[in-house]
Amino acid sequence: MEKKQKQIVVSQNRKTGEEALVIILARLSLKSIARFRSVCKEWKCLIDSDFFRDFYESLNSSTSSVSWSIMNTKNKTFALEIVGHHGCERWGLTDSLGSFMRHKFETQVRKTSVLTCTDGIVLLYTETIEGSLMYHVVNPLLQQWFRIPLPPHLSAFDVVRLQENKHFFDTGLVTKMEKGIVVGYKVVWTLVPRVLSSDLTFMIYSSETGAWKTENVRCVYAMFWCNLEYSVPHNGILHWISASRNSMDPDYVVSYDFYNNVGGTDGCRLIPFPDYKTHEGTRCFRRTITTSAGFVVYCNVFSYNGGRIIMIWRLVSRNRHPNSWQLSWRLDTNSSLIGLGADFFPVVMHPFNSDIIYLWSRNKNGLVLLNLRTHKFTLHKESSSENKFMDGCTMSISGCKEYMDSVYPCFFAKELLGGDHNLYFSQYVLPRWLNPLPHLSS
Repeated sequence: MEKKQKQIVVSQNRKTGEEALVIILARLSLKSIARFRSVCKEWKCLIDSDFFRDFYESLNSSTSSVSWSIMNTKNKTFALEIVGHHGCERWGLTDSLGSFMRHKFETQVRKTSVLTCTDGIVLLYTETIEGSLMYHVVNPLLQQWFRIPLPPHLSAFDVVRLQENKHFFDTGLVTKMEKGIVVGYKVVWTLVPRVLSSDLTFMIYSSETGAWKTENVRCVYAMFWCNLEYSVPHNGILHWISASRNSMDPDYVVSYDFYNNVGGTDGCRLIPFPDYKTHEGTRCFRRTITTSAGFVVYCNVFSYNGGRIIMIWRLVSRNRHPNSWQLSWRLDTNSSLIGLGADFFPVVMHPFNSDIIYLWSRNKNGLVLLNLRTHKFTLHKESSSENKFMDGCTMSISGCKEYMDSVYPCFFAKELLGGDHNLYFSQYVLPRWLNPLPHLSS
């Protein structure tokens, strides 16, 4: 009887100790919690449990801001991270996200490129001094690096030859989410037979199977595939911009759902831009897309009554109709934004706050943060030692002016005959939870 009572006391003490541990850990930043995952197996299991995540969220629901960055995915001579937000309360990071993109390889590396980012994980391409190539899916904050094997029927030499092919694109990454956690991902390579075609071939690596497979998809009609190098992932769906008429001026968003596709021509959706066949004479910049507050977003600037208006739409349907877009903002900059000037172009939307748009001002050589609701804007320059953002985060800018000057001619609609047109930026946004890389399913 005495022995049984002792066991009950020990069990109660253990339960009390675990409850205290939960309360203490839940009041820490995610950076500290991630570090404590490696203390022991019991702590890792506790932190990774649904119970602890839900409890943490209940205590920190008001802490909405998280760190994020605008990553350079085009010009490899510039920094990987051109704009960074760090110092948010939830993650507790003192350094910008770009500083976490480092990894110690066994051999010296001559080039590392960010191909795309989604849901806190990154697809990286690396070349060694010896010329070997590697693809990694990375959780930079947890320093988890997983090397994606090449397709079994392709050698490294074959992949290099594909990369030299203008019809091959290796920049796709989508995730499968459950309760805000990444439970799977797919790396997507895209191949088209020619620039103008209705056919697409996807080579897909799945974290759930650890294997590659090939899918052939046909669109309703032929498109100019000049912009497949840069894709926008969202909810397991990849989005590209493409053209039905002029290869240099995209007029459609092409989307494919890699977790719920039905195949055939219905699997690959063609969605015309909302200003398709309208505003053609007044549109200032070529079309491009980004994400914000849970939507794929299209923003552009239009000439209007001798001035300019900013118009922003969000994608609410994947039907082949301009009404798939919903107009979110229409702002006359002449009447409400005195002092902003006219020489600016849109960069990205804020990933969480759909009221905030980032513009690059060429005449002021700075990044403009514009609140579309209040019409207030702030100018941030690289020369500033510290840029405080509205939610208390610190904003750092590196190589932005040189970079923006290089891409401006490609954005400018009146120069459609010169230069390539691509999506130049990828938003690396930290999730609201740790999101460790999914393990290979057994």
